[in-house]
Amino acid sequence: MHNPPKQNRSKLRIQKIIETAEEILLNEGIDRITIAYISELSGLKRTSTYKFFPTPKSLKLEMSNIYISECIKDFKSNSKNIKTDNLSVIVLRCVGILYDYFDNNLKAQKLILSNEFSPSLETDKFKELSSVIQSFVDMNIKLPDMFNKDGVYRVFTQIIISIFSLNLKENDSIDEVGKIEAHRAGHAYLLDWVNQSS
Repeated sequence: MHNPPKQNRSKLRIQKIIETAEEILLNEGIDRITIAYISELSGLKRTSTYKFFPTPKSLKLEMSNIYISECIKDFKSNSKNIKTDNLSVIVLRCVGILYDYFDNNLKAQKLILSNEFSPSLETDKFKELSSVIQSFVDMNIKLPDMFNKDGVYRVFTQIIISIFSLNLKENDSIDEVGKIEAHRAGHAYLLDWVNQSS
């Protein structure tokens, strides 16, 4: 079954808008992503750009959802059961997978870890990422039942991403220091829950 031509045209336009925004993000920085500038560079009418993305924020959110989806896919394919109940090792694995994703994806790094824009913890994609991380931890270690397990893992995920963000701001790239700090903070946070619950 084929998509109607109009639907295909819309898809192509959205793709063109996102690709143009990514070019701006990589070459000129996040602040330069405006609807007017994207229309100018992409050759699309401003009205049709506004139709799909009424504000730069709505466009950045869509881009962030794309990157977080990639990150989820990446996490799933790299998080096999490591058969250990050592919390530190498990946290290190979570941090390592997320680190490798951002380290290899400059666009995601510049958008999600930038201070000018950070996706809300409440977005569906972010919740999905934290629940994938939760499943990985649960597969390897039986943590005590927490009062709000989903919330705990959302904060755990946010801690890691926030530390990467700080690391990027301080060094213009993410590095081993960020990885070590994210492991230390994430481990301390989960350990605190384990100790409270036992």
